[in-house]
Amino acid sequence: MTALTPFARSASAPLWTLEGLRGADPVLGLALLMLLAVVLAEGLHRAVRLPRACGHMLVGALASPLVLRLLERSELDAWKPLIDLAIAVLVFELGTRIRPRWLIDNPWLALTCLLEGAFAGVAVALSLVALGAPSLSAAVAGVVAMSTSPVITMVVLHETRPRGQVTERLLLMTALNSVLAMLALKVWNVVAAGPGHDLLMTGTGALYLVSASFLLGAVCGLLLELFSRLVRGTSAMPVLQVALVIIASMLAVQWTLSPLFALLVAGMVARARMRHGLTVEPQLGSVGAALSVVLFICLGVLLSADGLLALWPWVLTIIAVRLAGKGAAVALLARPSGLGWRQSAALTLALQPMSSLAVLLAADTFDWASQLAAVDRPVLQALLVATALMQLTGPLWTTLALKRVACESNAE
Repeated sequence: MTALTPFARSASAPLWTLEGLRGADPVLGLALLMLLAVVLAEGLHRAVRLPRACGHMLVGALASPLVLRLLERSELDAWKPLIDLAIAVLVFELGTRIRPRWLIDNPWLALTCLLEGAFAGVAVALSLVALGAPSLSAAVAGVVAMSTSPVITMVVLHETRPRGQVTERLLLMTALNSVLAMLALKVWNVVAAGPGHDLLMTGTGALYLVSASFLLGAVCGLLLELFSRLVRGTSAMPVLQVALVIIASMLAVQWTLSPLFALLVAGMVARARMRHGLTVEPQLGSVGAALSVVLFICLGVLLSADGLLALWPWVLTIIAVRLAGKGAAVALLARPSGLGWRQSAALTLALQPMSSLAVLLAADTFDWASQLAAVDRPVLQALLVATALMQLTGPLWTTLALKRVACESNAE
């Protein structure tokens, strides 16, 4: 337990004081934060209809170096395997809820899925270059701006339980733009490595990454279908799902594959093989729900406002241009793909929560600077602040889009 040191080391002060909290046992400290997060989130939800995920992140922000300094960002690295598991659970569930066949039946929708990420990424990159950012650094900002947070999307859907065409498209686009961002980040790493890099070896590595990640996900999906015949209809089914999610995620990391891609494929293959026989509890049950609370507390701790006053033009540009890029792609193909204007506006808003998943799942720590060492520091900081703002407000955007603008029906 001593490896988990999210609180300071002194335990002499009473527990109810700030010094006492900083000196608390790590497990006790985490439990107290989870208790506070659940109570505060529920209170805010009932009082002002604030999405619970926002409440969880607010508790993390309060405990972060920005406010009370109960947690240091570097101290979250010991929790990263647990947090990665929480992300993996949500990504697998996302994979079980999307229908790839829809892309074949509606090619205009497939084109929309490609363009909404590409438009946002290119628009952000060009805008930052126009503001004086180095081109390679602006490109990585554009890559991250392509993706929508699958974590925020799934948690909001669990809470609001909407049903309708906007919800289905949101799930599909979130999955695809996250994968595209991951692949684009790999390309960026090759370009940033310089002209002396072996392009043939890099191309082979990229092919290995995609094909092996797909194969790993497909095998895990098939194994879930095979083993589920023994435990279907019993309480062991969620346990089996969690076990295979852990196996797929850890093998992907060990073999330097993409956990994001592998888990999405595992979910899709399991759904295709089992169809209505596949029952997936939200967040794979109560353990997954608890992990999600920890995840959003940690996201709150990682929120950054450093340099906001100096970098606000770049931060606002990333947010505004990303919104315009995704909105333009969705609106351009709305009618051919069978979407109304009101639904297009709702989908654009729902796609706004920006994701750091393409970076975090490929990293060993939460230190973006070490993972993106070639990125210009002001650009990276502006990207961190923009991502923090979009993650903190993301549940509001998505809830507003699905329940107010699109007026999706409730599953209950």
